[in-house]
Amino acid sequence: MNARDIILAPVITEKAVQVIGEKKYTFRVAKTANKIEIAKAAEEIFGVKVLKVNTVSMKGAKRRTGRFEGYTSDWKKAIITLTPDSKTIEFFDGMF
Repeated sequence: MNARDIILAPVITEKAVQVIGEKKYTFRVAKTANKIEIAKAAEEIFGVKVLKVNTVSMKGAKRRTGRFEGYTSDWKKAIITLTPDSKTIEFFDGMF
């Protein structure tokens, strides 16, 4: 798997933005990716040093459109913690 196929998109929520100061960054990742692959992908894409990776499998939310209802897709998110001496990820610098 390519590094860009593992890390799909940043997650920008109120809770995710609060922990950026602690060098914790949240991303939407491929459902089949494990923690080791996620850490290597983050180091390759952003040029940072990863301390640890926490993953959460998110269940799809129930949605309705008129009389039809269904669920959004299940997805996986990863909270990537960087080492204290690592540089920050530039994309998130303007968030707070």
